[in-house]
Amino acid sequence: MTELIKRPRRLRMHSVLRKMVRETRMDASSLVYPIFVTEGEKKKEEIPSMPGQYRYSVDGMGEKLAKLADAGVRCVLLFGIPGEKDEKGSGAFASDGIVQRALRRAKQEFPGMYFMADLCMCEYTSHGHCGILCGNDVDNDKTLEYLAQIAVSQAQAGADLIAPSDMMDGRIAAVRKALDKNGYANVPIMSYAAKFASSFYGPFREAADSAPAFGDRKTYQMDYHNRREALKEVALDLEEGADIVMVKPAMAYADLIREVRELADVPVAAYSVSGEYSMIKAAAAAGWIEEEALMIEAAVCAYRAGAGIYISYFAQELAECMREGKLG
Repeated sequence: MTELIKRPRRLRMHSVLRKMVRETRMDASSLVYPIFVTEGEKKKEEIPSMPGQYRYSVDGMGEKLAKLADAGVRCVLLFGIPGEKDEKGSGAFASDGIVQRALRRAKQEFPGMYFMADLCMCEYTSHGHCGILCGNDVDNDKTLEYLAQIAVSQAQAGADLIAPSDMMDGRIAAVRKALDKNGYANVPIMSYAAKFASSFYGPFREAADSAPAFGDRKTYQMDYHNRREALKEVALDLEEGADIVMVKPAMAYADLIREVRELADVPVAAYSVSGEYSMIKAAAAAGWIEEEALMIEAAVCAYRAGAGIYISYFAQELAECMREGKLG
């Protein structure tokens, strides 16, 4: 036998030992499920580009929330799809808006769950952009006024956390100031700090009916070629008071998840977006990959890179795999 002092395989020879020395560990408490809430009654509409995902009416979302809770997923990120839209996205800050009504009902029926509210205007504006337009451009500073108003409205409705996803400059400071001024100093902010203009968002735009009517969002979402700019965005949001920072998407951005983890002194979230989910579903349906195995591998990669919070449309399935000891 060759005389080797160091044999890394020694720690791989038994399944119990492999799990004991595992560097990356996952827990259902770190999972967040994004849910789409729409107008109507007793609705459960499947999203064609996201097989297995649905738009729920306020009175119909309880079915999914119960399944999530049973699986061990206690955190949900709410996206609203209003019945009517206008240039100012009025439904986003209306006291009887879709997300506000969903929050009130969910908080009453599922008091043990934690509800995050996505803060953006794209689902609510008739033009599909994430802010107030001045001509064909989004007016950054005018939009801040509306984002602050929306945040307060969501907090009043019972949001446990506000998650600004618009990528306007200065929005974390504006939201923090508004929340504090209105008595919500203890409501945290999870910033979409490094959110890239990504082709991975395609299915979401169908799900949330939020595709821009003209142009694109590249003047506010980040150029995916840029690494240093992403770290600058994170640093700015930390200075402005973000309690959690997020990298979005997750799958192709593990390098930035790692760098953000090293930079930030707050928890780091990674959003495994709609395109990531749909690619796994489509490849599995074609018989090219094993769905559960790739779902787990993609999640482990995000955690290994440094994410402590994982936002995923597979949250329920991942929690069930964790409970059943299927993580390998």
